[in-house]
Amino acid sequence: MAIYHSVTDLIGHTPVLQLHKLGSGVCDLFLKLENQNPGGSIKDRVALSMIQEAEKQGLLQPGGTIIEATAGNTGLGLALIAAQKGYRLILVVPDKMSREKIFHLRALGVQVVLTRSDVGKGHPAYYQDYAQRLSKEIPGAFYIDQFNNHANPLAHSTTTAPELYAQLDGRIDAIVVGVGSGGTLGGLQTWFAEHSPHTEFVLADPAGSILADQVETGHYGEAGSWLVEGIGEDFIPPLAKIDGVQKALRISDREAFTTARELLKVEGILAGSSTGTLLAAALRYCRAQTSPKRVVTFACDSGNKYLSKMFNDDWMRQQGLISRPENGDLRDFIALRHDEGATVTAAPDDTLSTVLARMRLYDISQLPVLENNRLVGIVDEWDLISHVQGDSQRFSLPVRDAMTRNVEQLDKSAPESALKPIFDRGLVAVVMDNERFLGLITRTDVLTHWRNRLEQ
Repeated sequence: MAIYHSVTDLIGHTPVLQLHKLGSGVCDLFLKLENQNPGGSIKDRVALSMIQEAEKQGLLQPGGTIIEATAGNTGLGLALIAAQKGYRLILVVPDKMSREKIFHLRALGVQVVLTRSDVGKGHPAYYQDYAQRLSKEIPGAFYIDQFNNHANPLAHSTTTAPELYAQLDGRIDAIVVGVGSGGTLGGLQTWFAEHSPHTEFVLADPAGSILADQVETGHYGEAGSWLVEGIGEDFIPPLAKIDGVQKALRISDREAFTTARELLKVEGILAGSSTGTLLAAALRYCRAQTSPKRVVTFACDSGNKYLSKMFNDDWMRQQGLISRPENGDLRDFIALRHDEGATVTAAPDDTLSTVLARMRLYDISQLPVLENNRLVGIVDEWDLISHVQGDSQRFSLPVRDAMTRNVEQLDKSAPESALKPIFDRGLVAVVMDNERFLGLITRTDVLTHWRNRLEQ
């Protein structure tokens, strides 16, 4: 095996996996595993290309500052390479980015500037406008601008496309791609137009993005919203070459996330939300064919950046993307059901230090206290404050000394209106089935349930 001397040497030459368990009809479906790049995504290629081109053109000086607007993966690629080359990096990112990506970026020494994800191009808080403005305010800063940087598609026309063609022996009937900056689509089209002009390009677009409208009708209206990260736009990226796309498929967040979760379950590939969109579109395309075709799409990034989101059942329920069967009683409001093993609990002999650690780990403010699987109390942040009182030694006290024992309980059959008086007193609702503890209901749980009820 070869020995490499820089992490940048590991970018590219990613493997291709043929998928057999997802039902692709008469077609052979292949997945190019771009999540195997060192930064975990296809954007490593783009980041390396853009930085190298900027160096060649003298736009980046040693120790200089790079600024970029990104939904995540381009930023991670830039961070990886900037750290190796000694550049300062400032990234302006929309606030829907997953926490894992932000933690990853900051661990690489990046200055992360969060901005609104609910505004469009032209608004001062829009992430691209924000980044461009910032680059003018900081002396010597270089705005790398992936959306208009021709080194972006160059990465794919010089590396991704010829790799893919060689790996599949030049037999590719269709490529399913998504568009964020447009570099993947534009770069692949440039290369395949010359070397395999019969290869069809299919756009996988998040429902709410305007790109599918442009492909189908040549014009578009107002963009909607979507949760998938990294692809879909409210404008036409100039690098995308949308006119060369033969077909567009709109994929809902629900279908994208469900498909990505199924990919992990049946094929063992942990991939991100954009991969779910591409794969869902590829499967839909394959199943519609009546004659065999060889179809390829991409695992754009790793799913380890989405463990707190689309691979988290509680988050999926909060977004209304998965649901349980309705019971018609208070059980429907419980986000973390005890009978499903989802409730975070404490035992009477646990220390207050243990309770605080669990609250921090799971981002909650109260825990039911169970003994022999029976509810004996509840402990919350106020209980900890009341009993510790600034004396750190008191964190060694057992929960039984601090917990509230007189817990007001509601039977599962109680009316929904019974929740408000409990919330008015600053408490959470404890739901029981006779003597059996079912779970807690918080104000957030009620608001989530109401919103999901509306969407249904």
